[in-house]
Amino acid sequence: MPENSTLEAPPPAPLRPPNIASALEEVAERADTVWTREAGKPLKVEVSGRRELKGSRGRVAIVDGCRTPFIKSGTDFQSLDVIDLASIAAAELVARLAIDPEEIGLSVFGVVVPALHAPNLGREVVFRTSLPMRIPGVTVNLACASSTRAITFGAGAILTGEADVILAGGAESLSNVPIQFSRKAAKTFVDLSRAKTLPQKVGTLSKLRPADLAPVAPAIAEYTTGQSMGESAEKMAKENDISRRAQDEIALLSHHRAAAATEDGRLTAQIAPAFPPPGYDKAVTRDNGIRADSSLDALAKLKPVFDKRYGSLTAGNSSPLTDGGSAVILMSEERAKALGYTPLGYIRSYAFTALNPGDQLLQGPAYAAPAALDAAGLKLQDVDLVEMHEAFAAQILSNMKAFASKKFAERELGRAEPVGVVDFERFNVTGGSIAIGHPFGATGARVVTQLLYELRRRGQNLGLLTICAAGGVGFAMVVERE
Repeated sequence: MPENSTLEAPPPAPLRPPNIASALEEVAERADTVWTREAGKPLKVEVSGRRELKGSRGRVAIVDGCRTPFIKSGTDFQSLDVIDLASIAAAELVARLAIDPEEIGLSVFGVVVPALHAPNLGREVVFRTSLPMRIPGVTVNLACASSTRAITFGAGAILTGEADVILAGGAESLSNVPIQFSRKAAKTFVDLSRAKTLPQKVGTLSKLRPADLAPVAPAIAEYTTGQSMGESAEKMAKENDISRRAQDEIALLSHHRAAAATEDGRLTAQIAPAFPPPGYDKAVTRDNGIRADSSLDALAKLKPVFDKRYGSLTAGNSSPLTDGGSAVILMSEERAKALGYTPLGYIRSYAFTALNPGDQLLQGPAYAAPAALDAAGLKLQDVDLVEMHEAFAAQILSNMKAFASKKFAERELGRAEPVGVVDFERFNVTGGSIAIGHPFGATGARVVTQLLYELRRRGQNLGLLTICAAGGVGFAMVVERE
């Protein structure tokens, strides 16, 4: 090396310009910035679902559905538990249809955080709504897809001849999440219950320290990764290169469309009024999280929640913690016709997928939707309306970009062509979970009902709905009215 030479550091790499893309630009022009694995063998994702949704009694009919208002946790429904909320929706639905309760053969309900004193929600709904005691009740938990899992279980029971009429739905009360104590405190309380003498009881209690009695706060987090839903969605926003502007635009669409659909009665027609304790004198008839006055400027002023320094997810572009219940009545096509009902629609196909939750936790719909469309013999462009559960705007945009990306289709799905670009004019046209709210166990049945009501109002036939769920699970369903 020459005597007077010096080592010079390489010039720093130029900073990437900030992403200010709109939602439409993200989906239509920047789809290939979505995260994928390196080129090579596509990921093998197991897909489960029904391809031939027709049995000896015909198709599975969704006769009607309704729900409670979806209410921000800690407000009007804080005195109602999941049994109350599911039963309000179920009782209203049975009354609206004027169905003979003796016709119902099974009750299936989804819930993520059950009431510890009565964990079988499906059975408790039978008791609370004074349905015949002979009706079996079943409870399912598939995170945010719980009530759609309840619906598909019901569909399976109809197709196998187990029952012709099924009550299905879900509920969540995030105002009443059980608070746990530490393991040491829990063990001490168990030992205390077994102690027979006063000295034994005193000796057991003496092992406790004040710190042992501190409650363990519940966390909406992945057990396997330790990340909360919001942290996982923030990771997706970064890895899929999604702008803050695009996320706020999705949130604004949700609020404005839900507000319009509330004012003209489209959403309120699907809602069962609730009269919460202690007074039972105040009717709650509307969702209380919808902001008709929301604006891009107001949303842009909100600070990031999950990554306070570099993040883009805010309280404004994320779904709120919510209480609520929902229900649908399913029938075999033959039984619906015999009873004189005109169903809202029929299940044409559905698919579940599951991914590694450490990768893209909420990207499941990007794998489930093409499978459900294939099973229905359809392309995305054949569908009249698309309804996607909005856990976070970042999750919606991540999945939409995956739908539209040729790179994603080739690397992740092993397909030559992408699923397609979702038309925003056909997407969540009456608002989504960001505005309406997201009671985990109830959202799926809300999405199904909301989609079918709007298809009927528009005189259209085909709808695609998707749900992302904890554990890397994705769900998609195709419904038809004719």
